[in-house]
Amino acid sequence: MAEESALKSVRQQLIIAGIEEINNYGIQGFSVRRIANKCGVSCAAPYKHFKDRNSFVAAIIEYINNQWAERQRKILADIPSNTRKQLVAVSIEYVRFLLENPHFRSIIMLKDEEFDNTYKNMRSQLSGMSLKLINQYCKETNIPENIAKRKIYIIRSLIYGAALMFDNGELEYTEENMRIVEFSIDREFDLP
Repeated sequence: MAEESALKSVRQQLIIAGIEEINNYGIQGFSVRRIANKCGVSCAAPYKHFKDRNSFVAAIIEYINNQWAERQRKILADIPSNTRKQLVAVSIEYVRFLLENPHFRSIIMLKDEEFDNTYKNMRSQLSGMSLKLINQYCKETNIPENIAKRKIYIIRSLIYGAALMFDNGELEYTEENMRIVEFSIDREFDLP
């Protein structure tokens, strides 16, 4: 039991160091050797936890997905039967998640030709809930498909734009400004 816990701990350390590695060096500069060194383990140790480089990166993406999924579950449980309020709350929480975890953004925006569709699909899970809720709300309110596509684009632009503007200081990260973002997201569904 203690050995299993220690293995999980090393695996998690490797994943967290892997996130920093991608943030600092990009996917092309991703060095398993440097990560192992940072974690104080042998160069072979990561391969006890990950089959190869791609499965290591997949584990990093899965870790981020799990962090975000937990936050989404809480929101959905707190607002059980109002799709519009759920989608606004999930969108605002995603902005917060991106700001609180800036090192995750490099993973989310990761673009690498070596990655097959499995890993690409794993990354898209991060924004999957907001996409699902927007589509669900549009169906509930009989918003045509072409307008629903536009709403998806606008909401996602508001989320990523707000996170970027807060991060680079263009917009001060305050509750008042978060309310502006929240209002903008919610208001989008009152517009044609």
